[in-house]
Amino acid sequence: MNITLLIVAVTAITSFLAFSNHTLFDKLIFWPYRIWRNNEWYRLISCSFIHADLSHLLFNMIALYSFGINVESYFGQIFHGKGLTLYVVMYFGAVASADVYNLFTRKDDFYYRSLGASGGVSAVVFASILFDPFSKIYIMFIPIGIPAFVFGVLYLLYCAYMAKRGGDNIGHVAHFSGSIFGFIFPIIFAPELLPRFIRMLSEGR
Repeated sequence: MNITLLIVAVTAITSFLAFSNHTLFDKLIFWPYRIWRNNEWYRLISCSFIHADLSHLLFNMIALYSFGINVESYFGQIFHGKGLTLYVVMYFGAVASADVYNLFTRKDDFYYRSLGASGGVSAVVFASILFDPFSKIYIMFIPIGIPAFVFGVLYLLYCAYMAKRGGDNIGHVAHFSGSIFGFIFPIIFAPELLPRFIRMLSEGR
């Protein structure tokens, strides 16, 4: 079973339904105020199945599919029978952990809400960097691929800078948290991946 494609399909369908169904939208969105007062902890996960608009959805799902197919395969090779389970746990664990900061800092803010699969997608991208640090990542309007580990460093610096600056209504903290989660999670279950990553960097391959 291709879990990545299943996640993409369910997310796309749910997002499209929520675009025109405000009751469903409000039921699934990450809303710290409601989580704490009504024990609606499912929102830590359900928010990943809805998106703000079509471009938000397409960007996340294209990135998830592009990186997720290979990462899912790596998980299957490294973790054997547990690969698919760990892959799903990593994805949704990153979704949930990416919102932990706002869960506590915005718990009394009735108006604060967020949505999207960016935390999980970031985790998948950074897991792919761990597995293959010299693969090429292409950014819009830049025809030359950037080595994955270089992209990773630049992306984290960008997220940290933008999170500090604020003002653009994008969850940069969630992106940063999800990225770190995705890099560390496989290492917890296969510690040999870290020296392998370091060795690949030192050997330039």
